[in-house]
Order: sequence, then structure tokens, then C-alpha cells
Amino acid sequence: MGFFIGRDREARRAYGFDEVALVPGAVTVNPEEVDISTSIGPLRLEIPFLASAMDGVTDVTFATAMGKLGGLAVLNLDGIQTRYEHPEEIFEKISQATPEEATRLVQTIYQEPIKERLIGERIQQITAAGVPAAVSCIPQNAARFGPLTVEAGASLFIVQATVVTVRHLSTKYQTVDLKRFCQAMRIPVVVGNTVSYDATLELMETGCAGVLVGVGPGAACTSRGVIGIGVPQVTATVDCAVARDFYEKKTGRYVAVITDGGMSSGGDICKAFAAGADAVMVGSAFARAKEAPGRGFHWGMATPHQYLPRGTRIHVGVNGTLEEILYGPATLDDGTQNLVGALRTCMGSVGARTVKELQLAELIIAPAIQDEGKLFQKAQRVGMGK
Repeated sequence: MGFFIGRDREARRAYGFDEVALVPGAVTVNPEEVDISTSIGPLRLEIPFLASAMDGVTDVTFATAMGKLGGLAVLNLDGIQTRYEHPEEIFEKISQATPEEATRLVQTIYQEPIKERLIGERIQQITAAGVPAAVSCIPQNAARFGPLTVEAGASLFIVQATVVTVRHLSTKYQTVDLKRFCQAMRIPVVVGNTVSYDATLELMETGCAGVLVGVGPGAACTSRGVIGIGVPQVTATVDCAVARDFYEKKTGRYVAVITDGGMSSGGDICKAFAAGADAVMVGSAFARAKEAPGRGFHWGMATPHQYLPRGTRIHVGVNGTLEEILYGPATLDDGTQNLVGALRTCMGSVGARTVKELQLAELIIAPAIQDEGKLFQKAQRVGMGK
């Protein structure tokens, strides 16, 4: 539905996680018996969680731990892990920097050239642990890095930028032909980010196995504030999922929709699946894990941009191991721990036995539901004398 925001200027209403809620089902399911596995092309995951390709989140140690727990962590090929032989020293510098120094320091650190030798070494270190290796790079580096990752044994390649489209125009550099790239790669390719129906449909026609949905929603990204673009994640996910369903009906090929960023709790993650996601990519929640390399700090992928940094280093702290964040037991009541348990409980409550059935759950517009929850929490504090 369109609304007029001024004379002859129509705008569409869009919705974020805080403005919607899920309706309990007429049938419920034992949470222990639901199937939360998902697939991205031929790659099957026991749990539908991907860790963001952010340097404060994913390194070899974290990717190994995530893989053994059934998920997938994505290594940033444009980041610290492929620029420095011993990245631990770099993370220590970033964690010790003052807020005023942080962005300038990160910009300086990322000026170190990428060493192609380290790309293969990092991938082989992950696969040596018996888990799949997923990697990400910007479109300008895809053609260069793609063959190296296949040779090293990677299982998934992500072409990722703030906004990725099939029709990218430039006279300053050679643009990547996404269709040719996807056809040439012997492993599944995911592309993103995107937020609209038309752009998503064109991306799916490249032959990619999945698309990332979300422009600037994450806690460590400031794209929405700096350049003013973005669509709230519920509406963005719904629009891209509709494109996926149309594309499947037309071609018979299913392309995974991966909601990327903006989810601060288990409830947000559940709503992302109800909006149509096949998997979610999470940053800040996993940056809090003891296994994450950021030492309790997290920063966006565009933070080191030389001319227009769109991100900030934020302190997220460390609130448990990765296993505790994914599977519990939860020691916090803010919905940031036991994410798998939250998803299973949600699916049981709406009667969804699989992720695809959760995509059919009833969503309602409920902007007041967050306030109702706060009133309940306030009543609890008053009752306990706090």
C-alpha cells in the first residue's frame, strides 16, 4: 500500500522486526522434533545460521567451531586474515585503540596488500578441521580470488558488497560478469546484498545459489545513516522471498534467501524466517563469542573504506562460548543466547515442522508488542523490588 509523504510524492510503507509479530498456530509441534536444517545449493547445513564475513567475527578458529556446531562461518578474503601472517597482533591493536582512534587505525591496517598465498592457507586450515570453508570478497576481486578458493577446497563463495546488482556501470574499472562467474565456479556462489524484488530476480538469473538480503541494518554498519539507503529487514526479506518463489515456479530452481544483519535477538531471527528467509547471517551476536577474534569488539565491512567509511567499531563484549550462544544454556534473558533453542521453540509454537513451513507462519503488524513486553518486564522489576 502506498502513502503520500508530500504533494504527488508516494512512498511505500516498510516494516522492521520491532513492528511485526508471529501468530501462534492452531497446531503446535514438539520443539525437539522440528527440522531446522537448510540448504544453499548442494551445501546442506544442520542449523540455518551463517556467521558474517566480518573480521571481528570470523577467523580460522571461529569458522572451525561454527562448522562443528552445524553452521557456517564466512571468512573475509579482503580482510585482516589475508593481509597479515599473524593477525592476532592486529586484533590486539584494534581492541586497545580509543574510540577516536579506531576508524583511522582500521583504515591504516587495511592498506596492507592482500597476500594470495594466505587465501589458500586459511581455507586449508579450516577444511583440515573437517568442516566446510566459506569465503567472501568484493565484486572487483571475485574473478581473481574465485579460482584460488576452488583450488584450495572452499565449499561456498560469496560475492558481497553494500549493494550488488547485475547491471553495474563503471568506466573506471572492469565490472564482474556475475552470470559468467557463477557458471565458471565449481562451487555454489552467493551474491548480495540486495533488498528489492526486481534486483533479486535479476541476481537469481545469474545462476547463483543464494542471495544476501539487507543493506546497512547491522549494529556495526552505518550505511543507512551515511548514504541514506536501506529497507527494513522484514519488508526486504518478504520482497526477495517473493522473487525467489516466482523464480522457482518459472525455472524449477530454488535459490536460498539469506537475511543478513539487523537481528538483535532470537525473536528477530524467528521473524526473519517467517518473512521468507532460508537462512540468516548474523554478526554482532557471534562477535560476542569467546572464539571470535575481535576480543569483544565488532566493526563493519565498510569501516576501512579509504574515502567514505560506513561503519564503526562497537564494543559488544563477550557473553559466552559460541556453543552457549547457539545452544545454551542461556545465562542472559535478552534473547541473545540459545538462538537454536529460540528458533525451535518458535517453530513448535506456530506449528512449523521445517524452515519452509515457518515461512508460511502468520505475520501481523504489531508496533505496540515491544511496549507490551517492556511493561511486563517493568512489572517484574517492581514485583522484585528493583
